[in-house]
Amino acid sequence: MKRLTNLLAITLLTSCATAFAQEQEETMTDGSAAERSEAIYASGYNKFRFGGYGEAVASFKDYGINRFYGGHLGNKKDHRNTISIPRFVAAFDYKFNSKWILGAEIEFEAGGVGTAYEIENSENGEYETEVEKGGEVALEQFHITRLIHPAFNIRAGHIIVPVGLTNSHHEPINFFGTYRPEGETTILPSTWHDNGLEIFGTFGRGYTTFSYQALVVSGLNANGFDRNTWIAGGKQGIFEEDNFTSPGYAFRLDYKGVPGLRAGASFYYCANTGANSDKLTEYPLHKIPVRIYTADAQYKNKYVTARTNFVWGNLSNAEYVSSVNTKLSNKSPYTRVVPVAKRAVSYAGEIGVNVSAFFNNPKVPVIYPFARYEYYNPQEEGEGMQVMELRNKVSMWTVGLNWFALPNLVVKADYMTRQIGTGKMFGTGPYNSENEFSIGIAYVGWFLSK
Repeated sequence: MKRLTNLLAITLLTSCATAFAQEQEETMTDGSAAERSEAIYASGYNKFRFGGYGEAVASFKDYGINRFYGGHLGNKKDHRNTISIPRFVAAFDYKFNSKWILGAEIEFEAGGVGTAYEIENSENGEYETEVEKGGEVALEQFHITRLIHPAFNIRAGHIIVPVGLTNSHHEPINFFGTYRPEGETTILPSTWHDNGLEIFGTFGRGYTTFSYQALVVSGLNANGFDRNTWIAGGKQGIFEEDNFTSPGYAFRLDYKGVPGLRAGASFYYCANTGANSDKLTEYPLHKIPVRIYTADAQYKNKYVTARTNFVWGNLSNAEYVSSVNTKLSNKSPYTRVVPVAKRAVSYAGEIGVNVSAFFNNPKVPVIYPFARYEYYNPQEEGEGMQVMELRNKVSMWTVGLNWFALPNLVVKADYMTRQIGTGKMFGTGPYNSENEFSIGIAYVGWFLSK
């Protein structure tokens, strides 16, 4: 009942904030891969364009570094500061002609510590780790698109898996906080990118406008599933080749018929994530299917921006996965922390108000005070005799300010508080709360086009 009350409160909060507002033309780039190609039909560019996005964040925290081994109270109270470059992404699009288009994004994450893994079959299948790169560099996108018709187009290569709000719209101006929404990025890969094939397009007109994406990609690897991040660690890419024995299938549908509103839903299914394991004999007894369902919405106008998102995930044979993963090699790149839950969940809502919209003066800076609530739990429900870890159950609030110095350049400041072990929107959990204040700056844009 409390969970239902929380869900209703988020929905009501989002609805009330948008009820009084008026329509506004969007001024900021919305960055899903499908929308990038849709823009080509409208105006776009003639031959090529170059751009990207980046973030820098400093945080001041009042808690320690290990919630699980910090005693019965969770994280110990402490004072520490961190500063990082969460990501810098360079993006490039090139038109071979009006129908064939190359798109690429390269991500430099967290300043970089690069390692590569190999399985030495000559040494009984043991893992070997080599430091090969000066920074963690990821190919986030690399694909060839064939434009056929606005309602039907094909893309192949390394593509974004549009499951959830954050993966579909992951650029830093598409969320208010200094960090990406924590719930989604805890239980899902973020940014989720995979090798595969995509069909996408837009159909309808006026109030019946929809866009869709249908993908087949390399599936998840059950070796990476764990207690704290559910299936997020199962994203492939550790080795030079991804296993494709059991593909992943994703579908996303977005409604765009009302000005300022985008409402979407997505589904992901992999029939047997154990078949994509590093060694083919690791999960011989049972199939390990994964199903993920998401729903999200955004409404933007002159006065307000509101977003909400929901993620439900189901993993079959979770007890079996846990029993295997705890016995993986100590040299493996996986955490081996169990039990892996049968179900994981995340939901959130955020609202920002454009203060400058209430003043008839262009010199007033564009500042959005905002508030965000999140609940997430990678251990929402166990299977059989599994005992779930209560310290993974998080209810959190974030409040802050976003100053848009330019439409695509934002300075952020926020205060975040996590209540550990509770699903209540207000109140305290059985473990020490975790609080932090953060400041950051972020940008997104196309810098050069021809």
